[in-house]
Amino acid sequence: MELKFSKVERKGPITIITLSRPEVYNALHIDAHFELNRVFDDFSADPEQWVAIVTGAGDKAFCAGNDLKWQAAGGKRGWDKGGFAGLTSRFDCDKPIIAAVNGVAMGGGFEIALACDLIIASENATFALPEPRVGLAALAGGLHRLPRQIGLKRAMDMILTARHVSAKEGLELGFVNEVVPQGEALTAALRWAEMITKNSPMSIRASKQTIQKGLAVSLEQAIEEQREYPAVKAMVASQDYIEGPKAFAEKRPPKWLGR
Repeated sequence: MELKFSKVERKGPITIITLSRPEVYNALHIDAHFELNRVFDDFSADPEQWVAIVTGAGDKAFCAGNDLKWQAAGGKRGWDKGGFAGLTSRFDCDKPIIAAVNGVAMGGGFEIALACDLIIASENATFALPEPRVGLAALAGGLHRLPRQIGLKRAMDMILTARHVSAKEGLELGFVNEVVPQGEALTAALRWAEMITKNSPMSIRASKQTIQKGLAVSLEQAIEEQREYPAVKAMVASQDYIEGPKAFAEKRPPKWLGR
């Protein structure tokens, strides 16, 4: 697949996806959304790829959100079924996705990060949902994910004021996992990804899916139904389910197959 607005690199079982429109702070338009939807489709379907990292080209921006200049010039808006950047409505991916936020993450850019499982931010990263300042609203998941991730009152603070939040404050609020020096977000995200890949990918997928499905129902229902979740059933039926205890008993590192 020819890529015009993104770049894809693979390091073993880790896929690095770079939003690549640096001339507009990696803001996205309809063609970029559809391209990224295909990129995430490929990652989700590839059994050899276990973890993804999303970052932005250049050192100024992760993603400035929707390309408002494109929109103001009459450019058509819209995205594929995966949502903004092919990610914000992608509820069926049980593989971990890490955001390496290397600068501005505004509007849809922040919504991309919130849709990831972990956020690693450089010291120069800035987060906001500024849509109300231009007559819009954060309808690519931001208005729903932020309250769920940091609590209602803290989210209302950011949403109603549309103010900018630093990486340090993001860590304090709880939506950032780690803050690193400028220029080191991707390196740190790779460190996190490598830690994840030391675990069974079947167990990781079962864990992520169980969390996602469980949060949508009561605790009682979640515990009662979790063994019927597809990723949990796949884990129990996998070779990794046998390999893990066997490697532990033999006092050796496990050899995960991801199946």
